Amino acid sequence: MKCFFWVVCLVVLTGCNPKTKQSDYVAIENLKLQHEDGFVGDSQCMTCHKGVFDDWSGSDHDLAMQVANDSTVLGDFNNVKTIIDGVSYHFTKANDKFMVHVKEIDGSETDYEITYTFGVKPLQQYLIEFDRGRKQVLRVTWDSVKNRWYHQYKGDQIDPHDWLHWTETAQNWNTMCAECHSTNLKKNYDVETDAFNTTYSIINVSCESCHGPAERHVYWAEHVQDSIHTENTYIIPGNSQLSQMNMCAPCHARRARLTEKMIPGTAFEDQYMLQNITNDLYHGDGQIEDEDYVYGSFLQSKMYHDGVKCSDCHNPHTLKVKFQDNRLCLQCHAPSYDEPSHHFHEKATEGSKCINCHMTGALYMGNDFRRDHSFRLPRPDQSVEYGTPNACTQCHQDKSDEWAAKQVVDWYGTERLDHFSDDLLISNKSNINDQERDRLDQFINNLNYPAIARSTVISNLNITNKEQFEAILKSLEDPSAMVRYSALQKFRGVSPQDRVSIASKYLSDTTRLVRIGAMQLLTGVDTQILATVNQTALSKARNELETMMFTNADFSTGRLQLGDYYLQNNDIDNAIKNYELALKKDSLLLPVYSNLATSYSLKGDSKLALNTLNLWLKKEPKEGRAHYLRALLYFELKQYDAAVSNLKMAIQIDPTDTRSMYNLSTYYYQNKQFSDAESVILKAIKLQKSNQDYQYLLALIYRDQGKTEKSNKIMQALQVAASQNNS
Repeated sequence: MKCFFWVVCLVVLTGCNPKTKQSDYVAIENLKLQHEDGFVGDSQCMTCHKGVFDDWSGSDHDLAMQVANDSTVLGDFNNVKTIIDGVSYHFTKANDKFMVHVKEIDGSETDYEITYTFGVKPLQQYLIEFDRGRKQVLRVTWDSVKNRWYHQYKGDQIDPHDWLHWTETAQNWNTMCAECHSTNLKKNYDVETDAFNTTYSIINVSCESCHGPAERHVYWAEHVQDSIHTENTYIIPGNSQLSQMNMCAPCHARRARLTEKMIPGTAFEDQYMLQNITNDLYHGDGQIEDEDYVYGSFLQSKMYHDGVKCSDCHNPHTLKVKFQDNRLCLQCHAPSYDEPSHHFHEKATEGSKCINCHMTGALYMGNDFRRDHSFRLPRPDQSVEYGTPNACTQCHQDKSDEWAAKQVVDWYGTERLDHFSDDLLISNKSNINDQERDRLDQFINNLNYPAIARSTVISNLNITNKEQFEAILKSLEDPSAMVRYSALQKFRGVSPQDRVSIASKYLSDTTRLVRIGAMQLLTGVDTQILATVNQTALSKARNELETMMFTNADFSTGRLQLGDYYLQNNDIDNAIKNYELALKKDSLLLPVYSNLATSYSLKGDSKLALNTLNLWLKKEPKEGRAHYLRALLYFELKQYDAAVSNLKMAIQIDPTDTRSMYNLSTYYYQNKQFSDAESVILKAIKLQKSNQDYQYLLALIYRDQGKTEKSNKIMQALQVAASQNNS
């Protein structure tokens, strides 16, 4: 026993640098930091943590970003010429500088110097310095597996002025990449000048990217650790699932920023808003389509809900999976899952690998295959009905989805395990019947289903009656901040008084995301109505909302949101300024045109409003809303024939456009074309039976046609409905 005691003491006393005497100790919280934000660099870590430091060295995190030199650049710059998708490249090296001469598809030619490398395998990208502090990611990329130059978006000829061109915002390092490739990154974007002064403490993804600033930890390790200061709370632990999610998810998620900079270890939804399972990123059932960076799919999985964490499968420092075969899954699952009786494939074949059935994937960036982390069962029956992909026919490409669905029935019977994807698919349908809607109203409040799926279904639903509102109101009490946020957004269309009543409670929510959602609900509400709200909570939430918007203003979509914010607050000049900047960044961000035209119209500039709508229609001729807005503008200009023509075109493009029907019917009614007015509004009422404005217009049409009995019947029904609502 004595020997063991002395061994332990020896380890404690010699584990790190020599300690000073206890009288020299300064409380950690009082320590004056010598390094910016307390980030000291990796060399300090390896002294005591050599094993994990060696694991991390050479990893994708270690090599995430490097200064371009002979040891870091993998691409061939030995006087190599190539033409890809009509763009000519000439790669050279001179005086230790890596250069590329680019001739664009429009004939323009420029020489660029490579200053940084980005990543290593299976591809390496290159950064080039531009004006206003920008770094841009060169489109041509080095395939470090096949050792060749290639374009990630093969076959696309991108105009140099297009948002997707590598010199524009879509490939801007400061905006799109920097935060997750360097440590303690500060974007430092100036909203007024559209310029960056981006800085970082360490160029790559270092120890402190995940574990937080280490200066206090190093001080603690190098000094006497007495009975009071026994624990170091300044290095973030990573053993629990929650702590790992807060470590890994910020960079492995498709998300929007809520704060100015990433603070390691902070709760995810106090820093970010996760993207829902939207159809531009995912298939209708939630399988990955565009890059989701893992977190959004992992949250859908049964694994996540059973407490599985990243390090159960991945070494957190080498980043590699623990096993390359089914042993990875058999760490938790019974050996019977590795038998043909389960997977119906010959053992030790590609078809017998768990990941090929339960972790299908997609190729991104031209050569980077990434697997779906939702760990789902193959559902070829959904493929038959909805056109979603499935693991079976992705492998058996000569077979049909119907064949695969029959095989599953033959093997496992006709019943499928309950899965949220069934409800997610229903919520994406254009016509949801009453039974399906009742099912979805129950789904969104069933905590047995993933929060990200329930949040998505809430966003997909329209609210048309009291029962549906009650289901959403219940969702406001959900334990998931993501669900609470999505539920709040569904009340944007209610009266200002009701918005204040609903949002007031959530201005003081424990999570920043929800507080921002509550403030979004109150944006534009008259200050007199807001007087009843807790002003301290209101001010804090407003500041958090504005921080989010200004932080994201370097995105075209961020400028759109900022413009919307100013428009809602009747600051028309600033709204126009930000909408114009949004289009400068991305001329194909089509929602901007609608709001910019509206802003010009509110300012009394009908000419600019009309020009904006015409430009929108030139880019998207089949956009019904553009025709609708142009019709309203023509009415203001008293060009009635043009207005009617645009309303008719809007309805032709979208036969469910009741808003255009209502305006067209109103015009006919005002011009005593009662038959035409009746015909049009009846079509609108057929689509929206409970719309009281449409019913009232029909009653007026009947009255002026002399159909008094029909008119009175509608008026009486409206009065009954009004009295019920008031009660």
